[in-house]
Amino acid sequence: MRSASVSRRTAETDIVLSIALDGTGKAEISTGVGFLDHMLELFARHGLFDLTVTVKGDLHVDQHHTTEDTGIALGQALLQALGDKKGITRYADIHLPMDETLTRIAVDISGRPFLVFRTAFPTEKIGAFDTELVREFFQAFAVNAGLTLHVETLYGANSHHIAESCFKGLARALRQAVAVDLREEGRVPSTKGTL
Repeated sequence: MRSASVSRRTAETDIVLSIALDGTGKAEISTGVGFLDHMLELFARHGLFDLTVTVKGDLHVDQHHTTEDTGIALGQALLQALGDKKGITRYADIHLPMDETLTRIAVDISGRPFLVFRTAFPTEKIGAFDTELVREFFQAFAVNAGLTLHVETLYGANSHHIAESCFKGLARALRQAVAVDLREEGRVPSTKGTL
């Protein structure tokens, strides 16, 4: 089973995270940020990743460090779990509807981190959660996982639905991109021979 665990401790956060790529969507999430917990549970379920996340962060300051550092740790764990990337599908894209919202996600497990994030939120907060932190999470995740990641919400009116479509879309696209393609026969999916 392709899996990895990451422990990351700074003056702002203490994170223990593990992921299994070939799981069933089981999630045990405790970040101290309710909305982030919800998004990570969706990510695990729709990606069919088994995910365990425990975070103790400086929530007396705000939710920024907890959210960003969780993205960093998840990206590092995904990168480790992929190993040499032999046999993976590599590319995937999806249009993810969430009621009135439609978000397009495209991912390349390229080893060249880059994020294009074209998503706007009509409100500054979803409950107590700052909507600008969605982009911070995706940026931290893409850079640390070595992904080329494009996120674009084509339309939407509800901030919760927009965020949810981004996380579910990421999960569904990654589920396809990390899948093993039997026709690759253990080769790295690149003419360079490495990703």
